[in-house]
Amino acid sequence: MKLENVVIVSKVGNKDSEKAARDVAKKILATKATVYTISPVVVEGTKQIETLEEIKKVKLDLVVTLGGDGTTLRVFRNLENETPILTINVGGNRGILAEITIEEIDEAIKDILEDKFFLDKRTRVTASCGGKEFPPALNEIYISRANLTKTAEIEIKFQNDTVKQKMDGVIIATPSGSTGHSFSLGGPILHESLDVLIITPVAPVYRLASLVVPDEKIEIICSQDCNIAVDAQVVKSAGYEEPIIIKKYKSPAVFIRLKKRGLRQMSKLGF
Repeated sequence: MKLENVVIVSKVGNKDSEKAARDVAKKILATKATVYTISPVVVEGTKQIETLEEIKKVKLDLVVTLGGDGTTLRVFRNLENETPILTINVGGNRGILAEITIEEIDEAIKDILEDKFFLDKRTRVTASCGGKEFPPALNEIYISRANLTKTAEIEIKFQNDTVKQKMDGVIIATPSGSTGHSFSLGGPILHESLDVLIITPVAPVYRLASLVVPDEKIEIICSQDCNIAVDAQVVKSAGYEEPIIIKKYKSPAVFIRLKKRGLRQMSKLGF
């Protein structure tokens, strides 16, 4: 891969991640690429961007993230195209989405320049409400009742089927998100390459198992005001019985992979 424009993104407020970002920026500068860093990371010879949202304005060949899964999710939410990401676990907890550690960066840069990698494409989803589409999610969209004192009745429509029941909320997870909140509620673990979505009810009055459905349009209608959480990082809102449309995002999330593995996320979880 020819590296012309690369952006380095570190975990917000983490000194170890910021130091690692400066080191990686210097290494990539040595390849003659134009390197962008995001405030407060400053490196001589790079171009500084004030906010992550500004990467939408730059034509990039690669994004390097240094942090945990939260940092990776934040970057993908701001990438509208298929720019690949190299994920490095620095300061994260489990780093389920991470590909390498900081100690492996020199070999990783060498492999990328020599095309010794493959691209791992993952389904993303997006929610829209009231004619406005929200940022894409890699893991899940979580719709929950705003009024915590009264159970909501939630109607879920997909293809020609409808499920309607009282519950606290519903999670629409991608295969990548199958090992996250959906799994903690009893949902299945899916291979990351599948083109399906998981509908996982949250505290249904009558037990309702998770449903695995084609990655087509899903419509959610809640009997009261509700919140829409995008990858547990951004929260939007919907009014009483206002339809929420969830569908596959126009472009997938793309990871740079240097090592062949089976179910990546399962191995990170210790299975």
